[in-house]
Amino acid sequence: MKRLFDIFLCCVCIVFLLPIILLVFIVVKVTSKGPALYWSDRVGINNKIFKMPKFRSMNIDTPAVATHLLKDPASYLTPIGGFLRKSSLDELPQLWNILTGDMSFVGPRPALFNQKDLIELRTRYGVHNLLPGLTGWAQVNGRDELPIPKKVELDLDYLNRKNFLFDLKILWMTFIKVLRSDGVSH
Repeated sequence: MKRLFDIFLCCVCIVFLLPIILLVFIVVKVTSKGPALYWSDRVGINNKIFKMPKFRSMNIDTPAVATHLLKDPASYLTPIGGFLRKSSLDELPQLWNILTGDMSFVGPRPALFNQKDLIELRTRYGVHNLLPGLTGWAQVNGRDELPIPKKVELDLDYLNRKNFLFDLKILWMTFIKVLRSDGVSH
């Protein structure tokens, strides 16, 4: 049922958000050098690596590490990168991953391939068995502000509580957080 819901909601989102997706694509392309999309290697279900697109919010010479590991993340932002991140518009291309089955709307956010500490903790607690999500329980409870052990604790809580109504609650909370730009530190 979750997969059918993901496909249905994804198709609805694509229909309604297509003008915004196209506009963001064009604005990213016009305001900075390089491609409009950035494809990163992410860790999916059972620690399988997959390619995840985002609208590029960082300059093309930015190191491929988690943003919180950069000395001065703001110095790597494109002219509209800060806005894309605060508004979460950079995440829209991940609708593709939901359609292909690499992601769900709700689940733990997919780790970067080199976030060994996060991957190890998720594997230890069985969270790696979940399909990663566009949003998740950790996202609505702190997002970028959470230390990795707390993220994994919330991911584990999601694993133990997951059901359709809980997913709907997380989607609603995500909508509110995105409107307020809550929890975005860079």
